[in-house]
This record gives sequence, structure tokens and C-alpha cells, in this order.
Amino acid sequence: MPRRHAAIMGCVLATTLTAAAVPATAQPLTTGVAATATTMKPPPGMLAAMQRDLHLTAEQAQARLLNETRLAPVEAQLREELGADFGGSWFTGDLAQNLVVATTNKEHTPQIVTRGARAEIVSRSLAQLNATLQTVETALSAHAGGPVRYVNVRTNQVVVLSDVPSTTQDVIEASDVDPVAVRVVSSIERPQLLSDLVGGNAYYIGTSERCSIGFSVTKGTQNAFVSAGHCGKAGDTTSGFNQADQGVFQASTFPDSDYSWIAVNDGWTPRPWVSNGAGETVNVAGSRAAIEGASVCRSGSTTGWHCGTIQQLNASITYPQGTVSGLARTNVCAEPGDSGGSFISVDQAQGVTSGGSGDCNSGGVTYFQPVNEILTTYGLTLTTSSGSTPPPPPPAAAGTCSGYSRTVTGTLADGQSVYQPNNRYYQSTAGGLHSACLAGSGGVDFDLYLQKWNNQSWVTVATSESPTANEKITYTGTAGYYRYRVVSFSGSGAYTLGYNAP
Repeated sequence: MPRRHAAIMGCVLATTLTAAAVPATAQPLTTGVAATATTMKPPPGMLAAMQRDLHLTAEQAQARLLNETRLAPVEAQLREELGADFGGSWFTGDLAQNLVVATTNKEHTPQIVTRGARAEIVSRSLAQLNATLQTVETALSAHAGGPVRYVNVRTNQVVVLSDVPSTTQDVIEASDVDPVAVRVVSSIERPQLLSDLVGGNAYYIGTSERCSIGFSVTKGTQNAFVSAGHCGKAGDTTSGFNQADQGVFQASTFPDSDYSWIAVNDGWTPRPWVSNGAGETVNVAGSRAAIEGASVCRSGSTTGWHCGTIQQLNASITYPQGTVSGLARTNVCAEPGDSGGSFISVDQAQGVTSGGSGDCNSGGVTYFQPVNEILTTYGLTLTTSSGSTPPPPPPAAAGTCSGYSRTVTGTLADGQSVYQPNNRYYQSTAGGLHSACLAGSGGVDFDLYLQKWNNQSWVTVATSESPTANEKITYTGTAGYYRYRVVSFSGSGAYTLGYNAP
């Protein structure tokens, strides 16, 4: 059935900070999303950490958070409206007072400016940059050098950090990639995992390894938490900060991604909190992904609470154990033992600490695994300050998706979408029939789309949009890269996706 998308409205945060206390650089919007967020109360400890780590006054830190809050819905609107022409977005200014939105189509400029943002015309869309990153990943997979790669939307390029730049440059030039779209930078940065040794509190794996709790979650009636995948493998047992028996790793992915979930026993209660390192906690209200350039704070059991900004949103790291992709790159410091700990932007969960370089004395770079991928992959529900959402019921028609060679499960909130498998894609080496079945919870409307990579962007080649949660797709196509997009048109709940490929 045809789809119409409503405009996304801003979220208002209750606060004791009035707009009158904000410098002139943090003015409310006069167009686009209504500027009703005139007050805001940052979580305990966040302002102090931002003042220390971003070198701001208390008033400047408050202004920065207010600017980020009012501009985030504007970015979400423009991202959706620009579609395939969207080239990325970022904040500028010490107080995040400016939102820049890039597009490959100059005709979008009036539309962007009217929303209160600044337009920048670029040569490559964000989808094209992400595709280039994947090509670079493949080219470098068998070669030394280039342990860090990321999409830099500010320069409209893929950046490769390498301690042997000439060798890395030769490999890239020999690959099937536009050399203008890739920049190799000489760097000694070589991230290491931080697990050698709740959110943010310590837990122990076995008798000696220590990591940090990311966020409390549930899976059905089972209480649990998420953390980094390199902290442990399925079946490993854990104890808490007090050395009391705690739980068992249920699943762990590392490398490729870096996440895990640990089921806990009845002695542990999930709370929607992250430790701020000063005896207080920060509430977790949701998991809305922050924009590049946004403020973000990290909690870990070694170094406590530290803040910075999100530098890039699609980075790949080659650790000695293998490559991890889809990480966010930040200028927040971290040290061993902080692995798995919480990254949070205001009150929105962002991810769990993977690895980094430097330390909290001299500063450093730290990467986090986005939390929404963890929730979707394992079918987990984030514990939030609005009250734990009742666990979603099992898919009402799961039986109708039996017999498929590959099966994935997950949950979707109202209006949310996800790419499967595992936020990535699969390769079909021969032409033939692609078939898929989506079975969701009763009372919701989920849709299913099959997309194929055409060497420039993802193109939808098959669609199923019934008014229920149950969809089926069959498509005969040539060899190539494919992915499924699962969309909640209305309602929240669990789903099962089964699919076959040639």
C-alpha cells in the first residue's frame, strides 16, 4: 500500500535551564521544527565533565546541549527528505550552534536553508561513501597497514589511517575504487582492545578479566546487560563488581562486530542508569542515534566518566584478532577495563566501548559499537527511565517462515527500520531466485524490501507492503550484493525474517 511519512518533531526535555540563560549563539529555530525546547536539565555530572574535557564554561556547555537538542529533529527530517542525495551531516562551532547538511543535488539548498541548517554541495552521497569504504575494506583485508578506516563526511571522503602510508596507497590505487574518494593519512594510531585485565560498572569474566557493563536490557522475562564482544564468548561466566555470581554470556560477536549480551541471575536487577563516576547516575531514556559532532560521554570501570564529541559514524578497526566495522569514532579517552562501558548522549544510549588509543592523562581516541545494532541483532529491549517496556510477544506467525536456509530475528519500535542480515548485506555469486518471509507480532504493520547494490547505490528491487506484519518476497536476479530492509510502518514488536539466496 502507498506510504506517507509524517514530519519528525523535536523531543522536549524537562529542565531547570531557561533559554534566557543561553548565549546568543543558541537561538530557537524560527522555521522547520517548532522551537519548544526552551528548557533543559542535563544529566548529573555531564556539564562538569563537558567543561573539563571540552574546555567550556558551564553556560557554554548548557548552550551546546540545547543546540544539539533543537537541531537533531531538523537533521532527521532533512536526512529522510533528501533520500539518496543525502551526503551526511555534522555540527560546527564550539557550541554546536550550526548544523551542516550535505547533498549531491544543489536544488536541495533552499530546502536545507529553510530548515535552519547550512547546505553544502558534495560530489558523493553518504551511500556512495559507505560503499567506497566497503571496497577499501576488501582491498586492505589481506595487506598490512591501514588499521583504521572511516567515512569523513566533512571532506566527502573515506579516510585511511596508516603507519605505512605509501604501501597502503599502492594497495588502494590497485583496487577498484575512485582514488579521489579515498585519502590515506600517515598515523601511528593503532587501537588496542581495552579488556586486558553498571552502565559503566565493573564485571569480571572468569578470575582475572575485567570489563564494563554497557546498558541494562531484557530478553523476554530474562534480565541482562550488553557489553563488548571481545570481553567474553558464549558460555563464559561473570561476577559483579562485588565478586558475587552474576551471569553467563549468551552470545558474543567479535571480530566483524564487537558486542555481546549477558543474562544475569535473580540477584541482579536491571536499572536504566549509567554511572557518572561521582556516586550519581544518568538516566537512560532511549537509544536515538546522535549526529556526527554531537557531545557524547563514556562511563567505564577504570577511568570513570569522560566526555567529548562524535568524530565519525562509520569507522573500521583492524585489531590483531580481526576487523570490526560500523564503529563510531570519538575523541573521548579510555583505558583497559573500560571495554564494554556505556556511551551516552544526554539521555540517549549510543553504544558500548570497543577499543582505542591514548589514555585519560594525555587524551586519546575511542571507538564504540552502536547499541541499536546490538538490540536488533539479539532481539533485546533496552531498559529505560520511562519504565521497562513489556517484552515483545513472539512473532504471531513465526511458523509461516519455516524452511528457509537463513533466519534472523529482531525487534522494531514504531517507525524504525533495520537492514538484514546484521545491518549489512549478503553476496549471491550466481543468478537465481531470492525468496524471503517476514513474520511479525500481531497488531503491527511491518513491511519488507529487497535491495540490490548497483555499484553506486542500493536500489529496491522487490517490495511487500501488506497492512499486516507478515510479508513475502520472491525475486529472480543476477549475481551481486543484496540486503533486506525491515520497516515498522506502525507498531512495535518482534519479527522473524527467513530467506533463501541462489
